[in-house]
Amino acid sequence: MSERTITRAHLSEAVYQEVGLSRNESAELVESVLQEIAGSLLRGDTVKISSFGSFSVRQKGGRMGRNPKTGEEVPIEPRRVLVFRPSHVLKEHINR
Repeated sequence: MSERTITRAHLSEAVYQEVGLSRNESAELVESVLQEIAGSLLRGDTVKISSFGSFSVRQKGGRMGRNPKTGEEVPIEPRRVLVFRPSHVLKEHINR
């Protein structure tokens, strides 16, 4: 498995190479897209990207957890978590 991490710089460089925008415009475009996705998720919307997958925010309830070292019970507060569901197209592409 690859240990490479894709960064914003990698994404903006790919846009620069493929689309032909300037490097600054490419970086602004990538930043704009990521901000739009984050803003939609903060509002509670689901973000669906065709042939890739969907992102959504789910509310998890509070519960009692356990510290694995001490065995002490610890309350876990309710929280919101980000969920990604890959599309069937992406799953098939990965498993080829």
